[in-house]
Amino acid sequence: MKKTLVLGATDNPTRFAYRAVQRLQQHGHAVVPVGIRKGEVGGQPIITDKEQVVEGVDTVTLYVGPQNQPSWYDYILSLKPKRIIFNPGTENRELEKMAQEANIETLYDCTLVMLATDNY
Repeated sequence: MKKTLVLGATDNPTRFAYRAVQRLQQHGHAVVPVGIRKGEVGGQPIITDKEQVVEGVDTVTLYVGPQNQPSWYDYILSLKPKRIIFNPGTENRELEKMAQEANIETLYDCTLVMLATDNY
């Protein structure tokens, strides 16, 4: 299964990032929740330290708006994921271009829909 880093993870059950962590786990994917506030989701602590090394990430799925993404660029690219999913509301042509230049696939899609339709 694909190890997925959920950027924008939260312990707020009304947020899509929270649901994404749960659904990814339900589908058997290893999940790494990363966010700006400490908490827990899916039985895992939310990583708030950009210096923490995370290896073997296949997919980064974004739940951070484009206005807040620039401070994450270096972190995301350092993970060397195979792909980045820009969920609705996270579209960012600048990051898309940077990712493509680093040979990282980019998708404008919805992680929850992808999982529900077996297209993840």
